[in-house]
This record gives sequence, structure tokens and C-alpha cells, in this order.
Amino acid sequence: MRSFHRRVAKTQRNLKCKGFARRRLLKVTGLFSWLSVSASLWLIFIALAFSGCSIPNLEEPNCSEARDVVKQFYSFHFGSDMRPTADNLKMRERFLTTELFATLNVSGETAADYFTATAEYPKAFRLGTCTVGSTDNVSIQVLLFWRDDTKTLQKEVRVHAVKSGDAWLINNVSH
Repeated sequence: MRSFHRRVAKTQRNLKCKGFARRRLLKVTGLFSWLSVSASLWLIFIALAFSGCSIPNLEEPNCSEARDVVKQFYSFHFGSDMRPTADNLKMRERFLTTELFATLNVSGETAADYFTATAEYPKAFRLGTCTVGSTDNVSIQVLLFWRDDTKTLQKEVRVHAVKSGDAWLINNVSH
């Protein structure tokens, strides 16, 4: 800041301003020095305000862990062939409990997809709320979206996940 004032004083001497011009130059240079201090303080304030703020994660740890598995499953499901065939079910086995896999394997091929509850496959999904049933049981809302030229539809299914050993697995999908 001192070097700024020295430069201003030197500029004033070099210009040899008198009267109104000198007063005007003093006002302008004073304004610039005040603005530079003010701007610096605002920048510091903004940096401190945003660096200390974060959104806390209020979700239960069980929900976070199960949500990751459900998201991985639906990402895989939407990125692959969704038709309910034996081969497609086999590729999804790592995400399912043995009971659900056995039930779906016995039911064989159907017209409707069990995981989206429809024969018309949705275009996108989003995970919604998570409800903790117990320490090893959670229910996660999955929102399914269809979109074409004339309409947009949304449907909800609930995925029930259970903890089996160290892994969360899908045990049921309710429609």
C-alpha cells in the first residue's frame, strides 16, 4: 500500500497540479486506494464464507452403502439388455440375494422386467429416499422415467436391500 501512495505522490509532483485539478486527483487516488482495500476485504470475506460451508451428510451409513449398490445395479441394468432372460439374470446375480435369484430363475422369461415393473423399458432412473428398516435392511426409492416426443412419465419402485456378510444385496423390488 505504501508503494501505491508513493507513486501517487510522485505523480502529483510531476503533474504539478494546482487548484481544482489537484483536488480532483486526490479524490480519485483516494477512491482507488479505498476501493482496493474494500475489494480485498470482500474477497477475503467471500473466501472464508465458502470455504467453511459444506452440506452435511445426514443419511445413515447403511443407506449410503446400500444406495451405492442399488445405483451400481440400476446403472448396469440400464446399460445392458433389460429383457428378462436367463442369461441377463445370470449377469445380475452378483447384485441379488440367493433367494431373489432363485425366485426369478424359476419364474423364467416374462414380458415385464421385474426391476422396473414394466414391459416398456424406461429411459432413465434416479434414486430417491432411503428408509432404514433395521441394521441390515433398507428400502430405497427408485424413480423411473420415460420420455418421448409427446409425453414424459415417471414411476416409482421400492428396492429392498439386505446386508449379507459385508455386502448389500437386492432382496425385493416392490411396485
